[in-house]
Amino acid sequence: MFTGIDEVDWASLRHADGSAADVPGLLRGLASADPVERETALDGLYGAVHHQGDVYDSTVACVPFLLALVASGEVADRAGIVELLVGIGAESADREDGAEARLRAQAGAGVRAGAEVFVRLAGDADPAVRRAVPAALVRFLDEPARVLGLLRERCALERDDRVLHALTESLGLFVRRHPGHAAGALELLTAQSAAPYDAGLRLAALGRLAECAPDRLPPDLVTVAVGLLRERSARRSGRRDGVGCPHSDTLADRLRRLRPSDEEGSQLLRTLHRGLGDRLAERTALLEGQLTSPDAVDRCNGVWMAAGLFREWRGDRRGLVTLIGAQLASDDDWLRDASVSVLEGLFDLAAPAADDLTALVTSRPDLWVRRRERGAPALGGPLKALARSGDPRAAPVLEQVLAGPDVPDDLGHVVGRLGPAAAPLAPALRRLLGEVAPDSAGTFERAVPLLSALTALGDTEAVPQVLRLVRGLPESLRRRDAVVEAAVRALEEFGSAAPARVVPVLRELLESEYAAVAAGALWSVEGDASAVLPVLTGELADGMPRRRVAAGVLGRLGPKAGGALPEVRRMLLAEDPWERVSAACAVWRISGDGELAAPVLRTAWRERPYTRRAVTACLAALGPAGAPLHDLLRAELAARRRHLASPSRGYGSHDVLDDERLVRACREVLAAAG
Repeated sequence: MFTGIDEVDWASLRHADGSAADVPGLLRGLASADPVERETALDGLYGAVHHQGDVYDSTVACVPFLLALVASGEVADRAGIVELLVGIGAESADREDGAEARLRAQAGAGVRAGAEVFVRLAGDADPAVRRAVPAALVRFLDEPARVLGLLRERCALERDDRVLHALTESLGLFVRRHPGHAAGALELLTAQSAAPYDAGLRLAALGRLAECAPDRLPPDLVTVAVGLLRERSARRSGRRDGVGCPHSDTLADRLRRLRPSDEEGSQLLRTLHRGLGDRLAERTALLEGQLTSPDAVDRCNGVWMAAGLFREWRGDRRGLVTLIGAQLASDDDWLRDASVSVLEGLFDLAAPAADDLTALVTSRPDLWVRRRERGAPALGGPLKALARSGDPRAAPVLEQVLAGPDVPDDLGHVVGRLGPAAAPLAPALRRLLGEVAPDSAGTFERAVPLLSALTALGDTEAVPQVLRLVRGLPESLRRRDAVVEAAVRALEEFGSAAPARVVPVLRELLESEYAAVAAGALWSVEGDASAVLPVLTGELADGMPRRRVAAGVLGRLGPKAGGALPEVRRMLLAEDPWERVSAACAVWRISGDGELAAPVLRTAWRERPYTRRAVTACLAALGPAGAPLHDLLRAELAARRRHLASPSRGYGSHDVLDDERLVRACREVLAAAG
């Protein structure tokens, strides 16, 4: 197995942690008689030669020895080594070039050169090996007809359900990789999707057909799939994976313990949803079936899959949200916590679940604040979700939390969602802002959410506390800039309602690094262009982001900023897309001529979706003059996908909120235009 291993100059090779001198020891560890040592060695190889999917020169050097290990009948746990080889040899989803692409090509070639070993392992006595091998056959054996024959043979002979599932998954992969040989694989998948095969295998086959041959799906797909799901769940053991089983403390083992209690079922339904893609009516009906399952694990999986639908696709989802809200009454902590987490990310769209959230908040005061071993307390999920939904019933509870001994730092971020209902919270918020020590380590975490809340409430009585922060922050304070800018933007929001005492402070800031932000606030308070125009023009010669902020304020001045127009026009050629958008909006608002600005905004809209809310805000300010770009807004409203839709983005992001705001703004601009 290790012939020639000492002839490799491992010390000159590299992996994720530097020198690859430790790799021979890890490879030898894979052949150990000690199961903990084997798993530790596999864990080490993943972290070193295949860290986060990367490939190094040491990875390429490992391939022959890994192939020899899986070929040996004396080595236990060969399934994990096969999976590692599949990962090493697989094509990258990223566009690698240069040295990275060459290394990955060499690694793939090395695995393909030894692909005959996978043929021998297809009928191995170890079912875990047989389960890992089909994917390797499809990826690395460059004889499609032979691969299909092997898969067909194994499907006929195999009796282990998990191996049969792996074979089904590999048939779908085969269809995608070898479309010219797909007919036989599709026949096998179609057969597996019907009786007498077991429910789980039929679901797996349906998922693969949905991905590669939707015309072969049954017309009553949702009814069939929900029925199969419930049949499978009724037969599934209620024991969670890993409970009561001995384990080591390697990374690979810890990851296994974090998987869903029904990982296989979760994967089956995810595959089916992915295959259905934009067939949203069927996906919604399928989710309704999942969320009304008698099995709590199925419902939990349904909650998370509904989150993916919400994040990627627009549409009326009130029925699904109501069903997720119904899970809050469950005694299953995993199900309840998953439902709360998803509702937190929906903001206004969580309104259909507000009654259920209120019931949970009312009955469980212990969930109002989440106390952590490290760091400050945080607002509890149920209360945060209720407040983010805009439901006024959250306000009295937040008032009680504000009166308590442990006020979460993030409470202020939800206050603005409650509108007028949050007005009674202002005195407590002002008091807390006044208690923030300007020179403390946690000033940013405490002050910025409070400033956000008081800004949203338009609470001009908070001006003394705001000015205290502006004047009192030491230069050495961590994230001082963010605190000062949040305070100045609060004064800007107060506008002409702010007392006269703020003017000298803002004028003083015109001589500082906060000049552009202060100029925007001073313009809102005084409306005197002559006081801010020279400062803003000077800021255009500065770097990002001050130049971008200055351009935004100059746009608000409109024609009064005409003297700065030449400098702003030069920004249209800036490298940063946000700077170009700010400049284009300013040029249009100052000159009234969209000939230069409109193409810049149209390009940003198309190429940089995250600029669309800024562009829409500009069109709202332009009024009828922005009509040349209204076609973008109409197309946006006709689109079904969210503008930042990405299944890979974490659910904790504000993508849904941002997209809903964009849609609302598009409607408002078009409505105002008649």
